Amino acid sequence: MRFFSWCRAAILLSMGSMLASAGCADSKTPPLPPTVVVVATPLERQVTDFEYFTGRLEAVASVDVRARVTGYLQTINFKPGETVKEGDLLFLIDPRPYQADLEKAEGQVALYQAKLERAHRDYERNRPLALKGAIGQQEFDKYVGDKDEAAGGLKAAQAALAGYKLNVDFCKVTAPITGVVSRNNIDIGNLVTQDQTVLTNIVSVDPIFAYFDVDERTVLRVQQLIREGKMKSAREKGTVLHVDIGLSNDDAFPYQATVDFFDNRFNPQTGTIRMRAVLSNPKIRDTIPTFTPGLFVRVRVPIGPPHQSMLVTERALGTDQGQKYVLIVDDKNVVQARPVQVGSLQQGLRVIDSGIQASDRVIFNGLQRVRPGITVDPKPGKMEGEPSRPPAKLSANGGNGKSDAKQ
Repeated sequence: MRFFSWCRAAILLSMGSMLASAGCADSKTPPLPPTVVVVATPLERQVTDFEYFTGRLEAVASVDVRARVTGYLQTINFKPGETVKEGDLLFLIDPRPYQADLEKAEGQVALYQAKLERAHRDYERNRPLALKGAIGQQEFDKYVGDKDEAAGGLKAAQAALAGYKLNVDFCKVTAPITGVVSRNNIDIGNLVTQDQTVLTNIVSVDPIFAYFDVDERTVLRVQQLIREGKMKSAREKGTVLHVDIGLSNDDAFPYQATVDFFDNRFNPQTGTIRMRAVLSNPKIRDTIPTFTPGLFVRVRVPIGPPHQSMLVTERALGTDQGQKYVLIVDDKNVVQARPVQVGSLQQGLRVIDSGIQASDRVIFNGLQRVRPGITVDPKPGKMEGEPSRPPAKLSANGGNGKSDAKQ
């Protein structure tokens, strides 16, 4: 038993010596080198502030094609969804009843023409006799009345003939505008009623409208810039406001539009005012347009003129309790924190409205490995924007869908 107790004590003493030796070795370890970070000065560029909204495309013209005569549908002369031109034949209503009425009216016109010619000859033959007193005035007045009656009857018959010609023409239902036609609502053989039955619908596609709602804050901001003389009101005559349009699958805003309408009041329920921009509708191939009425779009509206600003990559930004900041390296290579006010996103770079200077060395790589007050080893780098990100998902209700706004 004593032997085992001694062995246990020797082992513990040996372990203590090893730990003491290890502690001495740690106290002699040299300090770690400064952390390597990548720094760059902010970029200085001319930038334009933008606000972003969600809009919806609408056709410039939309027409419900109705029957203008009553009758049975005989033919359908288009394919649903195709592009038609103004004047193209779409439907044919059975014209035979109206053709019969037209021929009857033509006969009435011929009848009254013959009556008028006979009455005119009687009048011309008896007028010299009336001047000589060879016939009485009452008899001559009868010839005058017959001539005038025949002329009136002919005029009425000609008017009836024009009406019947219109009815025959109305049996051919043509496209009132150029655009994309919808499906036929009535099949062949069905009775259509004059001015009631909607046969189909046509919407124009080029140009096309983009409607979007602008919030009160943005409108008040623009009004302040107008008062300061930094921009012109789009309501002024001769002022053109351009906006940029992008579809939901576009990374950027490749289409340009011109604002042509402001509503005259705010919507008190949403706190927004309706605006409209008009843009051309390029074709994907042949007659297939790029834009279809009803699509959601992203609208980028410039706010104010271009101005000089400093920009940094978003990798250089940190957040502390809602406050944005950047870490800079001073002339002694010591890290300092600078709270900043950020602006819009410009080509992958974030605008810095205040908080840094053009000469500051901003850390944009290695931000998570350092903290204010420590010494670092700064390596120069190049301030570059982040790669393009997919656009924000559009709201289903078509409301205000801002992105890249000030934080």
